[in-house]
Amino acid sequence: MGNEANTRLADLFGLTGWSKGELARLVNRQAAAMGHPQLATDTSRVRRWIATGESPREPVPKVLAALFTERLGRVVTIEDLGFDRRRQTGRRQPAEGLYWSAGRTAAVLTEFTGMDLMFNRRGLVGASAALASGSVLSKAMYDWLHTDPALAADAPVFDDPLRADPAAYDRYEAAPIGSQEIESLEHSVEVFRAWDASRGGGLQRKAVVGQLNEVGGMLSFRHPPHLQRRLWGVAANLAVLAGWMSHDVGLEPTAQKYFVIAAHAAREGGDRPRAGEALSRAARQMVHLGRPDDALDLMKLAKSGSGDTALPRTRAMLQTVEAWAQASMGRGQAMRRTLGEAEELFASDRGDVPPPSWMQNFDEADLHGMHALAYRTLADHDPAAAAQAQIHAKQAIKLRTGGHDRSMIFDYLSLASACFIADDPEQADRYARMALLTIGQTSSHRTWDRLREMYRLTGRFADCGKVQDLRREIEAAMPRATGGRGTKAKPSGGGVSV
Repeated sequence: MGNEANTRLADLFGLTGWSKGELARLVNRQAAAMGHPQLATDTSRVRRWIATGESPREPVPKVLAALFTERLGRVVTIEDLGFDRRRQTGRRQPAEGLYWSAGRTAAVLTEFTGMDLMFNRRGLVGASAALASGSVLSKAMYDWLHTDPALAADAPVFDDPLRADPAAYDRYEAAPIGSQEIESLEHSVEVFRAWDASRGGGLQRKAVVGQLNEVGGMLSFRHPPHLQRRLWGVAANLAVLAGWMSHDVGLEPTAQKYFVIAAHAAREGGDRPRAGEALSRAARQMVHLGRPDDALDLMKLAKSGSGDTALPRTRAMLQTVEAWAQASMGRGQAMRRTLGEAEELFASDRGDVPPPSWMQNFDEADLHGMHALAYRTLADHDPAAAAQAQIHAKQAIKLRTGGHDRSMIFDYLSLASACFIADDPEQADRYARMALLTIGQTSSHRTWDRLREMYRLTGRFADCGKVQDLRREIEAAMPRATGGRGTKAKPSGGGVSV
């Protein structure tokens, strides 16, 4: 029994529109459907959960999480409801469930992926949830991220080193694994990553989430330290991919949760640069959504949390994300300084230390692509920046190799947009059509967001014959932002991202 009101549960309960008696009846009905017909919850017990912070026994937290997830149209975890199996009386967790103790990471990962698979199948998750702000995330995670995790202390310890954590949730029948199985998992990450870079996140997102769910079950076992670290690395990589793919198809709150899970997993595996890169993804998401100030908060945490072991190329990548956020705020001088630092860091990387797998896509082409995006974004505030955007976009296109179709589309759209801003509709039309050639072959919603932004720029040249044709082609090709599959709509303005 606690002695404080459970404000998290109270807030979410208020959003549902349920009465306490109605919630009690729903809990009993859902528990029976899940194989627990003996459960008998009443109105007074629901009142105690909210008013006094009483924590119900299993399986009630799991039942409540499922009910709130379906009712609110987003994934709601047990932590979001203010419950924690290992919580101590009176201890409050910050940031509305976005931070948790190290020993809870595998359980949170397994629970969240399981709910994502269950409810996103029906198109329910991500529609009405809110993103945590960058400052909230930074405050919640700063001290935690800057500590040095001890793997042996983080994971549950039992007499049998391969015994599973009995408190983990609803995982499949996991078993301890060896180096060959981990190699197969690492290879699967590369396959998923290549697919995402080529075709976007929509078609493989559920496969990645399912694989991550299985890895969460594996992490409930205590493996030898070298295998446990590699398994945490797989979890971090899959969580970043799940987040990036979710962002790619517009499931923004779900994406943010995966980025936070990835940072936790990377930190538990002792890979602080990986944790920083995961947080930089959350920052890129914030810029795309028009919240560059939140992105800058996250980039401070990403850069400081990466530690001294981050390679120059990794630090260069972080600088380009920060520069894009600065460009979104019209801070041209700061953006140019930050991009200059990125160039110096990239050039200083001698290549004597192979980059980690998650950094291999950040090559010279991507460096120019991010430069092009930053200058093109700044051009909304300072049209003179469009010239530099064109130079870098053309260099990025020249350097792109096969398998990076989505990035190539972004490059062409940056280039076309910069040409429109520079009053060169003839060249803009040419490059826009290059993007249209392949944009329909991806499942990336972000490419359509960029196309909408470019379409907005065509308005000044609507009297030009070629641009008139281009506008009609875009209008015919553009999927409706919301609505039934296969419907079309005239595009409107939107954010940008790569």
